[in-house]
Amino acid sequence: MWAWDEDQQQSDFLAVLDADNGEVLRTALTGTKGGRSHHTEHVMPKGGFLFANGFGAGRTWIFDLRNPLKPSVLSDFGDANGMMHAHSFERLPNGNVLATYQRGDHHNTTPGGLAEIARDGRIIRTSSAVEPTNKTFIRTYSLAIVPKLDRIVTTTADMDSAGVAETVQVWRLSDLKLLHTVPLPPGPRGKEHQDSAEPRLLPDGRTVLVNTFNCGLYRMVGLETETPSAELVHDFGTGECALPVISGHFWVQTDTGLPGLVSLDISTPAKPRIADRLMLGRAEEPHWISLAPDGRRIIISSGRNGLKNKLMMARIDPASGKLSLDKGFSVTFDRKSWPHGDSGRAVPHGAVFSR
Repeated sequence: MWAWDEDQQQSDFLAVLDADNGEVLRTALTGTKGGRSHHTEHVMPKGGFLFANGFGAGRTWIFDLRNPLKPSVLSDFGDANGMMHAHSFERLPNGNVLATYQRGDHHNTTPGGLAEIARDGRIIRTSSAVEPTNKTFIRTYSLAIVPKLDRIVTTTADMDSAGVAETVQVWRLSDLKLLHTVPLPPGPRGKEHQDSAEPRLLPDGRTVLVNTFNCGLYRMVGLETETPSAELVHDFGTGECALPVISGHFWVQTDTGLPGLVSLDISTPAKPRIADRLMLGRAEEPHWISLAPDGRRIIISSGRNGLKNKLMMARIDPASGKLSLDKGFSVTFDRKSWPHGDSGRAVPHGAVFSR
C-alpha cells in the first residue's frame, strides 16, 4: 500500500501488509512530506521494482520489493524533458516503464505526454501529447499498451480539474508517435464521454475498453487503422467510475453511485452485460482496486470519505463474475504507530499484490 501522512508532518511511505489478514508488517519511508501518494503500477512487475508516484511532489519513487519483507527505496525521479507530474505506468515488452505525464509546463496550460523510463529511473525517450491542429482539452492521464497492433491508447482527464476532456489519444508503440486524437461520442445522458479515465487491454490482445470518470464505457474500434473511433457500449449511471480490473472475461468497475463494484461480462465487448453488483457502506466510495495474482481477490481503497483511512477486500468468482465482500479482512490506517514509528494517521491510495 502506497500512503501519505494525513497531517503531512511526517514522511510518506509504502506499507507491506499480509494479504490474508491485513496486518502491517513493514514500511519504507520516502523522506518526503505531503507528496500526495497516488498511483503505483497496477501489477507487481517481474523483478520486483515497483514505480509509485507522489503526484503532489511531482516525483516518482522506485521501491525495491524483491523481498517484500525488506522494502526499500531504490531511486526516484521527476520531470521528463520538460513534462511534469507522472501519473500512470505500464510495463513495455522490454521491461522498461511507459509513463504518462499530465502537464507540459508549471502552470498546467499544456498537456504532457509519454516517457519511456528505465527500471532505474533514467529517461530513455519522450513524446508530447500536443497536436497543433487539435484545440480540445487534453491532460495525459492513463494508458494501455497494445503490442500486437503496435499501438498505445491514452486517456485525457486532468487531476486538478482545469478543464473537461472528451477524447482519447492513439500512439504508435514502436516510436511513440502520436497518431490520432479520438473524440468520445456522448450517450443519452450527455456526459458519459467526459474525462476518460482508464483504458484496459482485453485478453485477446487487440481490444481496448476505456471507462470515463462520468461512468461511460467505450470500445475502441479500428485501432490499427487510419480512422480509429470509439463507441459507447455501457453506461454505469451517475456517480464516479475510476479504476477497473479484468478477471477472466469480467470487467470489474468502481462506482461511487452505488457505492461499490460492478462486474460486467465482456465476452462480447460490444455488448457487455451486468453480472453482479457489490454494495459497500453508504460513504465507502471506492476509487482504486487491484486484482490478486489468483484472479479472485480485489483490494479496495479510496483516500476519501468512508474509505479515507481504511482498506477493504472483495472476492470475485472468475467463472461467474459473482462479487462478495471478504469480511475477515479489515485494515485501518487510522492509527498512531507504524513499523517506522509513531507518525499517526495515514491515507492509502495505490495498492498492488506481491508476486
